Amino acid sequence: MPSDSKYDVIVIGGGHNGLVNAAYLARAGKKVLVLERRHVLGGAAVTEEVFPGFRFSVCSYVVSLLRPEIIRDLDLPRHGLEILPLDGTFTPMPSGDYLWRVNDHGKTHREIARHSKVDAEAYDEFGKAMQAMCRFVKPILSMVPPDPATLNPKELMKLLFIGRRFQGMTSEDKYNQVQLMTMSAIDFLDQWFETDVLKATMSASGIIGTFLGVRSPGTAYVLLHHYMGEIDGAFRSWGFARGGTGAISNAIADAAREAGAEIRTEAGIATIIVKDGKARGVVLSNGDEIYANVVSSSVDPRRTFIGFIESGNLPDDFLEEVRRYKFRGSSGKVNLALDALPNFKCMPGPGAHLRGAISISPSVEYMEKAYDDAKYGNYSTRPYIDMVIPTLTDPSVAPAGKHIMSCFVQYAPYKLRPGLNWDYKKKAFGYNVINTIAEYAPNIKDIILHRQVLTPLDLERDFGLTEGNIFQGELSLEQLFFLRPVPGWAQYRTPIKNLYMCGSATHPGGGIMGANGRLAALEILKDYRGAA
Repeated sequence: MPSDSKYDVIVIGGGHNGLVNAAYLARAGKKVLVLERRHVLGGAAVTEEVFPGFRFSVCSYVVSLLRPEIIRDLDLPRHGLEILPLDGTFTPMPSGDYLWRVNDHGKTHREIARHSKVDAEAYDEFGKAMQAMCRFVKPILSMVPPDPATLNPKELMKLLFIGRRFQGMTSEDKYNQVQLMTMSAIDFLDQWFETDVLKATMSASGIIGTFLGVRSPGTAYVLLHHYMGEIDGAFRSWGFARGGTGAISNAIADAAREAGAEIRTEAGIATIIVKDGKARGVVLSNGDEIYANVVSSSVDPRRTFIGFIESGNLPDDFLEEVRRYKFRGSSGKVNLALDALPNFKCMPGPGAHLRGAISISPSVEYMEKAYDDAKYGNYSTRPYIDMVIPTLTDPSVAPAGKHIMSCFVQYAPYKLRPGLNWDYKKKAFGYNVINTIAEYAPNIKDIILHRQVLTPLDLERDFGLTEGNIFQGELSLEQLFFLRPVPGWAQYRTPIKNLYMCGSATHPGGGIMGANGRLAALEILKDYRGAA
């Protein structure tokens, strides 16, 4: 690699993966510059004071997948990261009943037994089976994907490692693993449970970030992907970052700066400079040119290869694969500033049930009907909504006595049917979400002080998420592991020498994980050593 540039590495994008990438490279002694288009760091993991006194986790709102090795290596607690546990999932039902699962095993067992004694016993076995699946997949999250098309012994050893791990599983676990990779979330859960509301709520994890329904094949794996939440080494743990999800990004940024990285905001990229088949630097939106030995992009493949690279610099077959890469954003976000707490008909008044996730997923039929609307280019008449009230755990994000409710909404398809557009339907979408919540918590309309509605188009325009996909591309089977983002280019390198990818569009996918940025940094450093 040349050594006459001002920087060793330019990282495009100041989201959490870009910042992790920069931090690891800077810790290795590289001179690193991070360039972020917006005025604030974090990408989709950001905290913003949208209304005076109310600091919203505007997009991503919970943390579960942040890799413990990154927390450890970057010493993020010392840089201000504090994770507050998110206890349980509360599902109100139209009948006036509810399902409330918490982290206390005994309480959850009794609660499920209230609906079905058979399911209460099966729940324990299901948990053990899923932990076995997680143990199989967990090392793969920290592995650079192998290239199955090569005869390179190192790549074949990676495949052998996976094969041996699979062979070491019990027969039952092997069957479960194959089923998880091929079945729908509901078909998989049907093998374990009979309670409709339990299956519906659990299946919701299988559709997040995908334009698929709970009965669509492949969603069982997405369920596993979200099941692997890990805080302090405990599987299936979810939490809030004190100060909002932006606190995660800021802690990583502080670690990167301490290691010597330079970070600039309001520095949008116009072009990646390519000369003689090599990335040489970037041209900013204001026309400034900045040169580096390596460019590492944490934005998605469409923006990187079609938006930032001038034509003629990439092979046609590679570009065709990039154009085929599926985004298909399917979700929106509604953030509410509240004067009081919502009052649910099935469990009136304040209480511990409001401190965890609140899931509007009363039945499997409800979930599938929500998808039916989206298939034909409409937002769901009655959507799946995942709500949290972070102020009950972290009062610092709102004025005293006030609250924030963060609502993740699915389905909100990026591509609406002909004749509709999101700028026109945005207000109606927001009202629809609030009307849905009001069916379970009638006081919600009376306590809203402010609302922020984000459609998939807003996520694209404001946060750089193409088609509004929160994971920079669907987590569908044909876009995972050594196929993500493009077959043959899943090891963070690209057809342009010294240009790398480090965002959620690479293995192991989306979520506030950071593994993508870390693995890409290790590959960049490996290439640096090889060129020395």
